[in-house]
Amino acid sequence: MNFWTKIRNWIDNRWSSKYFRKSFLMILFITSIPGIVSAIGIYTFGLYSTEEELRKIHVEEINDRAQNIDDQFTYLEESLSYWAFEPIFNSQLTNMDYVSEFQKTRDLKQKLLILQGSHPLIDEVELFVNGRDPILLSPYLSFIKDHNMEDAYQSLLLGSQNVTWDQEEQFIENTKYTNDIVLTHQIPGVVNHPFGAIIVKIDKQKLASLIETLTPYSDGFTMLFNQDNEVLLSTAESNHEDLANVLSNELNKNQNKSSSFQLDWENETFSVSSGQFDRIGSTWTYVSAAPITAITSPIVTISKVIMVASLSILILAFLMTWFASNRLYKPVRNLVNSLTTPDKQKVKTDEFKQIHEQFHALTDERRHLEERLSEQIPQLRQNFLVQLTKGYLYDYSENALKQRMEKYGWSVKDHTFVLLDIQLTGMYDADKVNEEDDSLLTFAMANIAEDITKEQFQQYTILNNYDLSAGIFLIVPNNKESLPTSLHKLAENITEAINKVLALKVTITISSKTEQVKQISHLFEEIGRGKRYREFENQNQIIHLNELQEREYKKKLYYPFELEKEIIQCIRRGRTNETEAFIRQFFNYLVENGNKELNVQASIMQLYSTIQHEILHSGIDPTVLYNGRNMYEELAQIREREWIVRWLVDKVIQPYVDFVENNMNIEMKHLVDEVTLYIHENYMEDISLEICADQADTTAYTLSKAFKKVLGINFIDYLTRIRLDQAKELLMNSNLKINEIAESVGYRHSYFNRIFKKHVGVPPSQYRKIKSNSS
Repeated sequence: MNFWTKIRNWIDNRWSSKYFRKSFLMILFITSIPGIVSAIGIYTFGLYSTEEELRKIHVEEINDRAQNIDDQFTYLEESLSYWAFEPIFNSQLTNMDYVSEFQKTRDLKQKLLILQGSHPLIDEVELFVNGRDPILLSPYLSFIKDHNMEDAYQSLLLGSQNVTWDQEEQFIENTKYTNDIVLTHQIPGVVNHPFGAIIVKIDKQKLASLIETLTPYSDGFTMLFNQDNEVLLSTAESNHEDLANVLSNELNKNQNKSSSFQLDWENETFSVSSGQFDRIGSTWTYVSAAPITAITSPIVTISKVIMVASLSILILAFLMTWFASNRLYKPVRNLVNSLTTPDKQKVKTDEFKQIHEQFHALTDERRHLEERLSEQIPQLRQNFLVQLTKGYLYDYSENALKQRMEKYGWSVKDHTFVLLDIQLTGMYDADKVNEEDDSLLTFAMANIAEDITKEQFQQYTILNNYDLSAGIFLIVPNNKESLPTSLHKLAENITEAINKVLALKVTITISSKTEQVKQISHLFEEIGRGKRYREFENQNQIIHLNELQEREYKKKLYYPFELEKEIIQCIRRGRTNETEAFIRQFFNYLVENGNKELNVQASIMQLYSTIQHEILHSGIDPTVLYNGRNMYEELAQIREREWIVRWLVDKVIQPYVDFVENNMNIEMKHLVDEVTLYIHENYMEDISLEICADQADTTAYTLSKAFKKVLGINFIDYLTRIRLDQAKELLMNSNLKINEIAESVGYRHSYFNRIFKKHVGVPPSQYRKIKSNSS
């Protein structure tokens, strides 16, 4: 048999296979047709759409990046304005002896160095003070001897704007900033007669790197002009200087400073975009030119190459397809050879049919695996419910979820789903306060619930939460009319058994029912909310969520604010025993006025938040104090009154008191408490640090130091905050005039307006108007 005969027989054997023929034709189509179609599409539409898209991208990128640059300048302006209001830049600088008062001079120098490093665009910061002897701090001290230079710096104080980029020619010509971009701010912030100025010199190299981002392509450049169309900065290289001059002239002719167009220059196409930066005292214009010819020209060449390559592939596709089909058929052939006998291999039939027949022989093994799987059904059911409640099965359809439940042995057609929650209580009263017993007690409770449930219901799943609570997931027929009665009886039987065996009380919450699998997660959420409406007493309770009255959800919450204040005062003074007594009164008040767990838990959470606020106010980090524990989560898990009291005292308050006593002078804290009480009672009088010091029988220095250490703020700041808080209250809730309110909080009318606007941001009259409109 010659070579060609072998090849022909080999081809006949392959072509007789249905799988081989289908694979061959499919791969032939895939390898040839899409290539030709894509090549024609690229050649026809690619070039035009690419040019349009590049121009569009250029404009969009310019706008986005220009906004970023504008934000950088705005941040620089706002930062300088903030620094201009620094208390250190006060009128005392004009009469200050900078040589003898070297400590203050050093503080000024440090401030300027901090300002210089506060923004990446700042190259140099200089302070000019027009005092008896005009001086410059840059940041080192120098006296101005040259009259022209002195007049140049004094011109900064004559401008109508306190902060500006646009400097007088006298300043530019007679200072070192001839070719620099400078931002100046008069000091102090906003006054009619400034006595000095802060001069910020911009780092041109960094600014050039920043505006260079306006050019999306490496061969482009960007130019920055001032409002007189003079070039402030340009990133154009030598080969683009002529084009830069053309664009500069075009900008002088064009009234519209914000535009986008395409420019052909020396066999290149440039996408040109311009826009403006509205700066304080000036308007800057930027022009960005980016070449796009270098990007679009390869597209034509590439599309032609793809066209020729696709036609060539069409010729090679047949050989490649034959080879690929043979490779795809090889594993199928090997699988058939391994699964079938030699006699059956000679029969010309569909290979997959032979494989299908062989798989039927594996049914015994499958049954064996199913038997093993059935042993894991309880755990699989629990895992399914967990996944359902966590939202992991949200994308599954209702039918798919029901099919999956049926695979786990549940019968769900014409059935209803109900959930019961069992919560153990009375642990503290039963002297079972060992946390290690929680899992053991929960396990015992779950076993009791399972034994009783199986006597009344056929389909159920016990969910052990391992936190003194468990759930019972029930599937009952839709036509079971006595379901509420059966559920209540089940709850009573479980309660009786747990009381007898474990000697503990129990709260059982019964959810509503649903026929939708996807609504099962809502049953868990409903149980989580509804169980919190139990009465906060150590007694057996059965809660039917269907019978929960609407008034329970809208019941008014009573909160003992006065007891809260007493608790905080005791904590401040480190009196743990008194604090515990007030907490017990606090708890008794809550139980007497709204004994639902939801109300009690919310109030306890609020009390803990207030205690934590006091800890923060004293300068202590709760995260460090409590070693990074999640205190809110711990508190949310406690459902026993005595446990909550002990947790607040032992886990929250005592560590704080110990920390304060070990790290802070308790007498100093008592001193501050005494003075703050005096301030609260006499803030409307003429109060000073010295008066309060005499009242507390101490020195003004000691009292000032104590305020700073204990409260973290100065005495005058604390007094101002108390007075302004009272003023806000009177503005919102009284009809008193502004001058009457000023006098009632200890201020003169004119000074009250200034200090109120300084701290609040708006005048008192406007504050009253805003609050009246919002209410």
